[in-house]
Amino acid sequence: MHIDLSTLHIKVFADGADADDIERMAGNPLIEGFTTNPTLMRKAGVADYRSFAKRALAAVSGKPISFEVLADDFESMRCQAETISGWGDNVFVKIPVTNTAGESSVGLVRKLSAAGVQVNVTAVFTLAQVRAVSEALAPETAAVVSVFAGRIADTGRDPMPLMRACKEILRMRPKAELLWASPREVLNLFQAEECRSDIITMTRDQIAKLSAAGKDLEEFSRETVEMFYRDAAAAGYAIEIETAAMTDAAE
Repeated sequence: MHIDLSTLHIKVFADGADADDIERMAGNPLIEGFTTNPTLMRKAGVADYRSFAKRALAAVSGKPISFEVLADDFESMRCQAETISGWGDNVFVKIPVTNTAGESSVGLVRKLSAAGVQVNVTAVFTLAQVRAVSEALAPETAAVVSVFAGRIADTGRDPMPLMRACKEILRMRPKAELLWASPREVLNLFQAEECRSDIITMTRDQIAKLSAAGKDLEEFSRETVEMFYRDAAAAGYAIEIETAAMTDAAE
């Protein structure tokens, strides 16, 4: 069964902070935007935030890209958000839904959105958070609400009912897009589509796995057996067969 990914309504954003990867994926017609975060930046060895952002912006050619504030107090977040927003018209500023003390950032989101800053409210997990964010967003300003469906699933909860409810909450904010964040597998792309999420973020490795979407399972089975055989041979593994066992088998 072949699956034509181009028929899906959901947009795939590449999630990562490796500048070389961003440059490579920028030309992939499947990728419609990009997201980053400080954890990914640290993992990728980013040393200079502004230099990294400048290179990424040059690579994505106007596609939306999100950069996150680094501060933990709201006034510093505001200053950083205004600076980041100035990096480009396609920039969305990631604002965590709370600070590390658990204090809501909704007040800051309201100020930034009203001022025309395109925010990507991140680390959202609950319907209460989505409701509060939705009410804070200016109807005329583009925004993204990133709900961490993958991490919700890690707790043993099915994220699909929650994501459907999130989409309904955001119905009154037509310029606000619902993002299925932290997917764990290719299946999540189709689940996100079913929930009418607007965007899903996927890592480089997850994007590479999209080539298996709809793959024939008999063929997949044979390829898996082939992999096991090839790797065992390459490793030089051997099983010493005892004489008695060989005799028993012959009888």
